[in-house]
Amino acid sequence: MKIACVKDERIIIEKTSELNLKDWGSGAIVKALGCGLCGSDIIKLRQKSVKNGTVLGHEIVGEIVEINSKTNFQVGDKIVSAHHIPCFNCVYCQSENYSMCSHFKETNIIPGGFSEYIYLSEEHLQNVAIKIPDNLTEVEASFYEPLGCCVRAIKRADLKENSKVLVIGLGSIGILMGEALKAYGMEVFGCDIIQERINFANELGIKACNSADADNLNVDAVFMTSGADVTIELALKTIRNGGKIIVFASTPKNFGYANNEIYYRELSIMGSYSPSPADLKESMELLKSSKVKVKNMSTTYDFADIEKAFRDTIDNKILKAYIKIAH
Repeated sequence: MKIACVKDERIIIEKTSELNLKDWGSGAIVKALGCGLCGSDIIKLRQKSVKNGTVLGHEIVGEIVEINSKTNFQVGDKIVSAHHIPCFNCVYCQSENYSMCSHFKETNIIPGGFSEYIYLSEEHLQNVAIKIPDNLTEVEASFYEPLGCCVRAIKRADLKENSKVLVIGLGSIGILMGEALKAYGMEVFGCDIIQERINFANELGIKACNSADADNLNVDAVFMTSGADVTIELALKTIRNGGKIIVFASTPKNFGYANNEIYYRELSIMGSYSPSPADLKESMELLKSSKVKVKNMSTTYDFADIEKAFRDTIDNKILKAYIKIAH
């Protein structure tokens, strides 16, 4: 089978041995229909934080071709699945910090989403895999995991309904965040420096503007979905005293928030990383009910053009890439 793997700062398609369910005993072999390209995949590639030969990709859409499972999944089922599963028992899980769980960090799909076939464990099937509803396309269903991340961040923020919220950065994850916040009853503003993204957000009912015009919004909460260093200063300008800043992106220089701003203004700064199985279920309901609309958000690339998908995303030529693997 073919895989797309990391080689220095490139993505190379190579051949490798076929997956055999007998090697694991239980779980499923899934034919990958496609996989969304996540910003974390790009960060790993550019920062060389993974070894050569690593297969990236986790926003998978697939069809079960072989299964040995206690679940109700069957051969032929089209599914989506997340890649990590918490243990539910450790101090982190008991505190609902699921993505800090060591088991969560160790679990993964094999070899990765950018592969013709993948192995999902019985644990994946029981906790984070789900059949694709009939009213969703494969591309729309691929937003299951990234939208789940947004659901997690919103729940952690614990905002009152009708709170005034700003999303800084209107890439695909910022758009998802804005739509999800609207679905949970918030008054949502957004800002970016790319006009096409501002226009797209406005079409979806997010009150979007250029970042230069967002200074005096005085919002209850800011969701940081941009990885630019300058957005930290913008967050502090736009948040009201006593407000919450939810950090949802890493920044190149790893600068923090000024201690005195936090102290004198009684600001709450919190991070949010990955979803729990419950968050993922809510994500699918938002997609299924069209409370979050993802049509026209992705640009589809053939598997052979995966490196171009990475480059086009890095160069801001597209909002988000979906890699179609099976034809």
